[in-house]
Amino acid sequence: MSMVRIALANIRYAASPQESVVLAEDTVARAGNEGAAVVCFPECYVPGYRGLGKEPPRPDPVFLEQAWATIAKAAAKANVAVVLGTERVVDDALRITALVVDRDGTVAGFQDKVQLDPSEDGLYSPGSGRRVFQVDELTFGISICHEGWRYPETVRSVVRQGAQVVFHPHYHPAEPGGYVPQSFGEAGNTFHENAVRCRAAESTCYFASVNYACHDSPTTSAVAAPDGTLVCYQPYGKEGLLIANLDLAAATGLLASRLRPA
Repeated sequence: MSMVRIALANIRYAASPQESVVLAEDTVARAGNEGAAVVCFPECYVPGYRGLGKEPPRPDPVFLEQAWATIAKAAAKANVAVVLGTERVVDDALRITALVVDRDGTVAGFQDKVQLDPSEDGLYSPGSGRRVFQVDELTFGISICHEGWRYPETVRSVVRQGAQVVFHPHYHPAEPGGYVPQSFGEAGNTFHENAVRCRAAESTCYFASVNYACHDSPTTSAVAAPDGTLVCYQPYGKEGLLIANLDLAAATGLLASRLRPA
């Protein structure tokens, strides 16, 4: 067996962009202490997601560069790779993205969000393209929030490039009057939890979804196995690291590889 340990940072929405960096640094250190090879943060964790009732300060490329450098140093110190939900300005347009930092603190690159939710059209611009990243024996891809919930091809694309795990940073706060689940997969839960399991089973990969720690949120952080079964999930609204030990040999990508044009 080829085992890898991953960590999902199910932590609270920070009170400020500056605090988001401090909390991210601390979480990276804790992931390193837990022996994780990779830790993944929620969507736009630094400086914080824009919309759904949240209004961080105006985009600041200088702040972002400094924040990324700080977290890269934390990654090197902890010897853990980081998938940081963040934002970046490209050609004067703001994009939702994930910054990937290797275990030695070097920047491996970005995966921008390509499929925006309609509510994001006035705030963000879509990126393009989809790639994979390598950390030791692990090859992984990233599908951000709306992409992973509703577009199976965003997962299938990176699995066909060799990804064994697809990280899914998202932000899903409480919904007024919405059902508040107590355990994963309850009959009253939203479709999102079934989507976690479906994305894994459809492409024979691990699917690792990470949310903020939100009181009364309808979703939480969870990992699904390549056969669509649940590996683990974080108790709803509880801050902490969700740790999962994954057998990479199970992530064959078989079903993704068999896709043929209709």
